[in-house]
This record gives sequence, structure tokens and C-alpha cells, in this order.
Amino acid sequence: MSALLTPATEAELAETVADAAASHTRLRIRGGGTRSVIGQTIETDTTLSTDRLTGITLYEPGSLNMVVRAGTPLDEVTSALATENQHLAFEPMDHRGLLGSNGTPTVGGMVAAAISGPRRLLVGACRDHLLGVRFVNGRGEVLKNGGRVMKNVTGLDLAKLMCGAYGTLGILTEVSLKTLPRPETACTLAFPGLTVAQATDLFCSALGTPYEISGAAWQGGMAFLRLEGFDLQVQNRAAQLQARFRDLDSDRIEGAGHAALWRDIRDLTAVQGRDDTLWRLSLKPTDAALLTSHLHDRLGAEASLDWGGGLIWLSVPAHHADPAPVIRDALAPYGGHATLTRAPEDLRRCTPVFQPQAPALARISEGLRARFDPNHILNPGLMG
Repeated sequence: MSALLTPATEAELAETVADAAASHTRLRIRGGGTRSVIGQTIETDTTLSTDRLTGITLYEPGSLNMVVRAGTPLDEVTSALATENQHLAFEPMDHRGLLGSNGTPTVGGMVAAAISGPRRLLVGACRDHLLGVRFVNGRGEVLKNGGRVMKNVTGLDLAKLMCGAYGTLGILTEVSLKTLPRPETACTLAFPGLTVAQATDLFCSALGTPYEISGAAWQGGMAFLRLEGFDLQVQNRAAQLQARFRDLDSDRIEGAGHAALWRDIRDLTAVQGRDDTLWRLSLKPTDAALLTSHLHDRLGAEASLDWGGGLIWLSVPAHHADPAPVIRDALAPYGGHATLTRAPEDLRRCTPVFQPQAPALARISEGLRARFDPNHILNPGLMG
């Protein structure tokens, strides 16, 4: 019978982990349960949930920072920020539709999985907005790092180390985040009928202008450039870009249609509810066209692009039993990374979900895990 541990305080969490370490009980760490099918399968019947570690403990809109416990629902944070016309600028995606999960996105899960959306190309990733963390390591010790302003981060930046570690180094209990004002207005320039090569050429050229593009994505033959800011500035920048690319057909999307478009791009609505496998590839935007063409020919894979072409979401038909060797072999000359995001459990069991590390980097990773979780009880095997 599986066990569920639900500590309500940081001290209780630390005691629970210390007991697990002493008994060598392996723990599956769960936040809101929205990304439980990402990563290798964890062989344990004991789940530790952080869903009782909730609450915004500090919010200073004038200082643009918020301190919040890890189990706090992301919707609660979003609502609190909205009252002050602020937001999490890195635009974290909601995985529920994509993965068919019914959980609740939480702040701790967002940080642990390093979730960033389309605006990353302008404002940076989740880790760039993370000012500090508190967490419990695999020994049951409470550690903290950073503070409420950027200058407080000195020495080893454990906040960035924890961001994207998927709970394998420690269990987050509290995070400090940078907040930013919401844009006054926004619009999108849509360019129909473009190939991947044409879209990445457009992105590279547009992102080299001074017009501050906050989103550059391509899907279904349509390229999108997002502009945000003060109304008059946005309209002027849009006009300047349309003049610069006057050889291409373009339309403006504004209002509710604009918001829905970028929510769909962020959450990958176009590939929800399908039985294909989904891969997340990162590489130089200028290499996207050749790679996606090759993988379409080899696997029948469909691609959509974000981050100006630096992020590729690759849908592979389900009849390919294990497309990992083809994808990673094709990606190797470009120095990119491929992560298996959505797949049946049997495929996740037999293929490395995350990009295999170079030997030197693997030794560093092993050393960090040995330091933070010497008994290997935190999400064992999740990252390979």
C-alpha cells in the first residue's frame, strides 16, 4: 500500500526527510501533481507532498518582490500580483492540458522544473527571476540562499542550482521571486505561409532590431512576433516592423485574440489530447530548419518553434517505438539538447528522458547529489 506524507511546516518536512534518510526510504516528491509523468519512473511507494506548505509570506509591490511558500497554487500568486498590476514576467506554462493531468500548478513545482514561457527570450528564464530559496536537503537539513534583492546572492548560487533540479537535490519550502509590472498593451504581428527556414530568418532579423520583441513563435506555417509596452510605443514599433518586412504578408492581432493566441502557444494547445510522443529540443535558431526537415523525413515528426527558433517542440507519431536514438543522433552535430516531455511509461522506462550528460558534467552532477542527498532518497532515478 502506498504511503502519502503531507508535512504542514518546514520543520515537520525536515523531520520527515531526516527519518526517511535514516531508514533509507526513497521519496517521490510531489508539488501540485501537474508534471508527475515527466522524467524517469521512480520506483517507490512513498510520496511526499508539499501541498500543505502554502501562503504568500511577503509581498512588496514597490520593491518588485514576493516571498511565497512552495506549495502555494500559482493561481493564488497570479491573482495577488494582478491586484497590483504585476506579473511573473517569465510566463510559466500550464502543463495540465498537454500531459492530461488534473493537479494544481504550484510555485515550488514551477521552480523545481524551471518552467519558462514565450517571454523568456526578452526577460530571461525562471531562474533569472529567482532571488532566493529555502529548502530541505536529503539529510533533513534546512538550507537557505539568496534574499529579496539580486545583490544578496553571493557565493554559490543555490537558488539557480535548485531551479531545474526536479527535487533531486532538495525539497523547496519557500522561494523569493522578482515581479514586474504588466504591460499596458500588446499586439502580435502574424506572418502566414512561412516555412521554418523563412520563420527563423524573420526571427533573427526582427530580434536584431531595437523594437523589443517579447515573443517569437512559429506553428502551422504561421510566424508570430509579439510586442508589449505602452500603447503608442507598441503601435509605432509594430508599424516599423511591418515596414521593415513589407515583402511579407502580415496582420495585426490585438485584444482577446492576442491573449488567447499566446496562451495557446505557451501551453501547446495545438498538440494536446494526442497519443504521439512529445520532445523538447533546444539549439541555435539558425539550425532549426535543417534539423526539423531531417526529423520530418526520418520520423514524420511535426514541429512548432518558440524563443525565436531556439526551442522546438517535436511531435513524433506513436508508432515509433523509440525515436530517441534518431532524434539525439540528428541533434548531436548541433550541440543541442532533447528532453522527452510526453510519452507512455514503457518508453520512459527504456530511454533516457533527459539529454545524456558529457562525462565531466555527469561527474559534477553525481558529486552534487552525493553532497545534497547522500542516501539518494529524493526522487531517485528521476533524472537518470
